[in-house]
Amino acid sequence: MDCNAGFQVSLNVEGRSCLVLGADDEAIEKIERLLDAGGKVTVVNPTLPTPLRKLTASGKIIHRGRTFRSTDVQHGVAVVMNTHVGDHELAKLLYDLAKTERFLVWSIDQPDLSSLTMPALVKRGHLRVAISTSGASPSLAKALRQDLEAILDEELVECLEWLARTRETLRESEPNDAKRRTQLQDVIAGFGLTGTLAYPKAWLEKESTSSTGQGGLDHGVVRV
Repeated sequence: MDCNAGFQVSLNVEGRSCLVLGADDEAIEKIERLLDAGGKVTVVNPTLPTPLRKLTASGKIIHRGRTFRSTDVQHGVAVVMNTHVGDHELAKLLYDLAKTERFLVWSIDQPDLSSLTMPALVKRGHLRVAISTSGASPSLAKALRQDLEAILDEELVECLEWLARTRETLRESEPNDAKRRTQLQDVIAGFGLTGTLAYPKAWLEKESTSSTGQGGLDHGVVRV
């Protein structure tokens, strides 16, 4: 399978106009991520579910109760999130408009008509962990996200806040960059991530079959 790994960056959308097409669970998740990043979100869809109606009522998002129009992207839109599944015509229109109107576009099931990808995201306080399989298996990316959410608990949020305060204190008290970096490394000494990696049953059965007669390779749980 030919997968494009892309070039991983974080997009600054703070104060920028962002357009979301659709209003299902996928759209809600993308809207929350854009709001979390400080984007100014407009949702284009004939109707809205309760969570998005509440965001509209509170002034956190703008709702245009209709289908998409080309004029929606003619006023400095930074990024368009298209969550409509199976609409190749819409995805192609957005991709072509992105070239002339100079915005980034993501269509949920049309990677060839997207200029960016959306990795699975783990959020814990200031921490962001993005997970991508380059399109090879979005289901695996989701599973990894769920596991990491269980491992990276609320104590990590508190620890990260403390580390931020410690860093600010050291910036004020230690003018020497090299000494400050050494002290910051000492502060996080002992931190580590441990766990096990369990492969799916279908993979283990495949590997067991392929290794028959080759000395009985040991596949299963990998400790890290």
